[in-house]
Amino acid sequence: MKNFLNYTIKYFYKLESKIAFYPTVLSLIGTIFAFVMIYAESLGVSDYLIEEAPLLVVNDTETARNLLTTFVAGLISIMVFSFSMVMILLSQASSNFSPRVLPGLISNRRHQVILGIYNSSLLYCIFTLVSIEPDGDKYQLPGFSVLLAIFFMTFCLGAFIYFIHSISQEIQINNIMSRIFSVAKKRLKELVNNQTDEKNKFPSTDNWTTLNSKKSGYFQDISLSAMANLADEVEMQLEVVPVKGTYVFKNTPVLKMSKEVDEDTIEKVFSSFHYSKSERIEDNYLLAFKQLTEIAVKAMSPGINDPGTAINAIDYLTELFLLRLQKQDQSIYRDKKNNPVILINTVSFKQLLFNVMTALRTYCKHDIIIVQKLMQMLASMLDNNEKASEDYVKTIRQEIENLHEDAKNSIQNTADLNLLKTTYNTILG
Repeated sequence: MKNFLNYTIKYFYKLESKIAFYPTVLSLIGTIFAFVMIYAESLGVSDYLIEEAPLLVVNDTETARNLLTTFVAGLISIMVFSFSMVMILLSQASSNFSPRVLPGLISNRRHQVILGIYNSSLLYCIFTLVSIEPDGDKYQLPGFSVLLAIFFMTFCLGAFIYFIHSISQEIQINNIMSRIFSVAKKRLKELVNNQTDEKNKFPSTDNWTTLNSKKSGYFQDISLSAMANLADEVEMQLEVVPVKGTYVFKNTPVLKMSKEVDEDTIEKVFSSFHYSKSERIEDNYLLAFKQLTEIAVKAMSPGINDPGTAINAIDYLTELFLLRLQKQDQSIYRDKKNNPVILINTVSFKQLLFNVMTALRTYCKHDIIIVQKLMQMLASMLDNNEKASEDYVKTIRQEIENLHEDAKNSIQNTADLNLLKTTYNTILG
């Protein structure tokens, strides 16, 4: 039951990021509320209010119909414009920055809620309009419901103004990078704080039983608590072979087990793996490094030529790398008794830094300003390596050598070369 609850929460968490989630929920609320008001009108709520507070009731049939018809047409126009703005935002972000930033923009909860407010108000107005009796008198007219429709329309206009403000802020690259950085920083801090200082405490897994994947897809996440509970029940240890975010092919190794178990247990273990076609920084901080790197590379392309954005992206990468220096290359999940249960393989620091620097060196090595900025990033990592292993330091030094070599072969100006040499000697001198 506990595992089922964990799977349900995880599924809801994934579903919440879809652009249609909140609009659908709010639309259902608007529809239900419309029928509740129709029922309240049948009990005579408007009749009572006409006697006690006539200002709260619209008691003219033609006025009510004209208002609701206008509201329906206006809300449809607002919705069309708002959805068009969202599509323009996604198109510009994909072409100017990186397609990988789209999931973060789509999952913006504020925009989803605003679109849901539009749709719920529209459905409420439609059902209220339908409920008006063709030849009824003022006592049969849902006057109070019409008044509520006026309030809802006023609220929609306020939401529309906020939507225009929010969408204009969302398209700015500085805000996009800041959001990516903030989410990744939070995730990295969690991983650093939860790791233990003990190293090499997990036994060798070379002779363990290997399980192969039963399907293909991007391995995005795993229910560690559910898997750890299962491991405690059968008294075994596990190793998760693939790295988060990698594409897992069918019949390739995904898990190693310290003992052989029955088929039911294997099925329960596989149910803890989550495959997806989309990626979220909240689940995999490595995506932030990819996105910031791609934004910097795209900014340095001849078609965009925006070195300022590249510099900002490198600043964010610098702080994320300083956090990554504090994290071990392998993560160990422990049970409530602090016993190591699951070994989780992650992208090593060496591979991560190589991937980022290879892309940046390839497209930015001709620009001395960007090269200097990259040198400063690597120098900062050398200066803040108290918690880093010796392998990390060697990796950083090697990347400095690689960057210096590529830049020296690409830059022709003598003054720029002298500046490059001075910077290089200052860092490694």
